[in-house]
Amino acid sequence: MSNKRRQSGMTLVELIVAIVIVSVGLAGVLAVFQTVVRGSADPLIRKQMLAVAEGMMEEIALKPYAGSAVVPAGCARATFADIDDYNGYASTGICDLEGNAIGHLAGYDVAVAVVADPLGGVADARRITVTVTRGADTLNMVGWRTDWACDSRDAGGACLDP
Repeated sequence: MSNKRRQSGMTLVELIVAIVIVSVGLAGVLAVFQTVVRGSADPLIRKQMLAVAEGMMEEIALKPYAGSAVVPAGCARATFADIDDYNGYASTGICDLEGNAIGHLAGYDVAVAVVADPLGGVADARRITVTVTRGADTLNMVGWRTDWACDSRDAGGACLDP
């Protein structure tokens, strides 16, 4: 006869070691999951910022090149007649053209700068910079607009049309 006992089950030490190993593995998985969940909205925010910047850039580019100067006031842009009117425009929260706040975009801010900047030998050019911010995130979009509708220019390239 043999005196060997058959083991059935685990000792307390083995059980504690197994619990510690499973806990460390689970903590690692949860840390990765938390990072993924926290960053999951970032692409959406970036895309919304890009859409706001593109919309503002398109709105400005569709305006006439020159005209009367209007001082930007608050959110309303309906009185802006040309691209220079947008210089210095800033809005806390995003508004439509008539100045109505868009509720879902309340956390976004937009600022516009329009400056004379000759482009490739064309003297009548403006550099348009649209800056959209949300919290610590910032997106800058830069575009140029030339006076392509000008029929006659002087020797320096300036438009002579009235």
